[in-house]
Amino acid sequence: MKHLCGFVAGVLCIFSLACGSGDGGDENRINRQEVVSRNNVQLNAVDTFGALSVGNGEFTMTVDVSGLQSFPEVYEDGIALGTQSQWGWHAFPPEKNYQTEDVAVLYESCNDRQIPYAIQHRDGYKGEATNWLRSNPHRLHLGMLGLILLRQDGSRAEINDLKDIEQTLDLWEGRIVSTYRVDDQPVRVQLVAHPDKDMVGFKIESPLVGQRRLQLSMRFPNGATCHVCPSYDFDTPDQHESRLIASGDGNVRIERILDSTTYYVQTTTNQGSWKSETDHLFVLDSMSGDVVEGSMWFGQENEPIEDEFAAVEKASVNAWARYWSDGGIMDFSQCTDPRAIELERRVILSQYLTRIQCAGSLPPQETGLTSNSWYGKFHLEMHWWHGVHFPMWGHPELLEKSLPWYDDILPRAKAAAAWQGFEGVRWPKMTATDGRSSPSGVGEFLIWQQPHPIYFAELMYRQNPTRETLLKYQDIVMETAAFMASFAAFDSTDGKYHLCHPIIPAQEIFHATETDDPPFELAYWWFGLETSQLWRERMSMPRDTGIQRVLDNLAALPFSEGLYLPAARATEAYTDDDNRRDHPIVLGALGMLPKTPLVNEDIMDQTFTEVLKRWNWQTTWGWDYPMMAMTAARLGRGRDAIDALFMDAQKNTYLVNGHNYQDQRLKLYLPGNGAILIAVAMMAAGWENGPDMHNPGFPQDGTWDVRWEGLQKML
Repeated sequence: MKHLCGFVAGVLCIFSLACGSGDGGDENRINRQEVVSRNNVQLNAVDTFGALSVGNGEFTMTVDVSGLQSFPEVYEDGIALGTQSQWGWHAFPPEKNYQTEDVAVLYESCNDRQIPYAIQHRDGYKGEATNWLRSNPHRLHLGMLGLILLRQDGSRAEINDLKDIEQTLDLWEGRIVSTYRVDDQPVRVQLVAHPDKDMVGFKIESPLVGQRRLQLSMRFPNGATCHVCPSYDFDTPDQHESRLIASGDGNVRIERILDSTTYYVQTTTNQGSWKSETDHLFVLDSMSGDVVEGSMWFGQENEPIEDEFAAVEKASVNAWARYWSDGGIMDFSQCTDPRAIELERRVILSQYLTRIQCAGSLPPQETGLTSNSWYGKFHLEMHWWHGVHFPMWGHPELLEKSLPWYDDILPRAKAAAAWQGFEGVRWPKMTATDGRSSPSGVGEFLIWQQPHPIYFAELMYRQNPTRETLLKYQDIVMETAAFMASFAAFDSTDGKYHLCHPIIPAQEIFHATETDDPPFELAYWWFGLETSQLWRERMSMPRDTGIQRVLDNLAALPFSEGLYLPAARATEAYTDDDNRRDHPIVLGALGMLPKTPLVNEDIMDQTFTEVLKRWNWQTTWGWDYPMMAMTAARLGRGRDAIDALFMDAQKNTYLVNGHNYQDQRLKLYLPGNGAILIAVAMMAAGWENGPDMHNPGFPQDGTWDVRWEGLQKML
């Protein structure tokens, strides 16, 4: 059997918690609260791209400058004001019983195989089936909690009537504090989220309360099947119900019914009475004094919730203090490179955003729990970017929360593989809770999500290298490897196993029917199969002979003139403008992945240089720049790693709230936030079998004296 000594040694090594400063006493510990708090978000004017969020990974609420969701229409062209949960999904009833097979088309592959793929159709029955299968189920906006503010003349205040704005996201406490004036009357709003419940707590202080010029409102929308949108529809009030099922002093409970989806909302306040203004609008008035406070809860079961603001506030403050105090932290204050301040801001805000948006029981959609992208469904190839950073930053439990979902959909994934004539399980690309793959002319041909569960399982084993962990993830690892081995097609003319068409690589510009052997996918195939063999050895099982045969004879990464190609026969990859765009994922074969026997570092180094010289950066995406930094780090090019993180490209923009802006369609992109956390942790803590030095991925010229604690090496 072939073993690569360095790789095996790395895989057998266990993660260790480390302090990158190299100092021993408490006096040298990083002041975590100081680092976190100096990166608090502060707004002094209306910024529709600066909407702020509170949440816990299972539930998130995003608010405008009023401190609540008072002006959602104003923010539709910026960061939308979402209220979403992991359980909140809705589907419009289909006109017919649409099935994946209804949109299947047979494609010819190697060895005369005919493989069905569910692709998009535009017209007729297949078009109807495509539209329904893609857009249902869609993630649901659960409801708006806002303020109705009145001017002195009794007219409703608009957002421009808010003056002297000061809004702060207190990261250490997970608290949004918003102050402003309306007609010279002060308003102060605090908002926090419960760490364990789908609930927010709010406190509003203003003389407008007793003047009856401030009301609290709840609005409930219909589900929306728009592709990329705020996820709400207020234009079809007759298609859903908001039933008042309980009401008392300051308390109201509402049953929401949207077709087959039912959920409940309860709002508890210290004063006032709720009344129904319209079918889906409820208002709290009849208040006195200067303070109204309470909580708002969402859930699938009709159960009484009694948490007051103080209880939610205490739970939030304690949970966030624990989060920031445990795990990893990075302090860039000793760096002399002027970009270090901005990098620290991106890192701290990304830690906050991924905690509230990506740390749930399901893989997150690319826009998290803020607004819908691709109908609110998640893209499993992005799960790597959303989740790998959590163990590296000392929070493996936050990735682990989403891994049982793979077990949940295992039967469907096994059926999907069998339908196409493969063994094991084929994981979907674009999907929802049920694991049904959505028809697509691109996504259905991607394969780089297939090894992800093996990578995740290996991360979990590094955290807890026990037989219990092996048994917990055994089915996922072995069934994934079985598919990967059966997917590789043997070519008798060269005696090699190939990743054969139809394939679209992660660089999504190549035709599925003309693409073979994309290099990143080949390297990832080797990593996944080899790791599955190591799992067998850990469980005292023999290495699988079929998998080993594929490992020993996997096709080489295609290259020409000293450069890795994005796919076999793509010889014009660096001379044709049309090919130098989208993800430069060829670099990920040594960056995202550890060194494998398929990769030659000299060729990768030359390829990196060519990409830097020729790529069209405006066509790239948010995770591309950290990915390049990871490759540069492994190649010993620390200066290039930093420069990649600050590439001058629109999609490398990080807004005031930390969100990674892509374009006017996709205004936030959480894979970019996860990617930057992976890259900087790797550059600081290093990678297995990498150089034994402080901050090995950063420039070694003294300008990047990064202090850190609690980070773990990358594979």
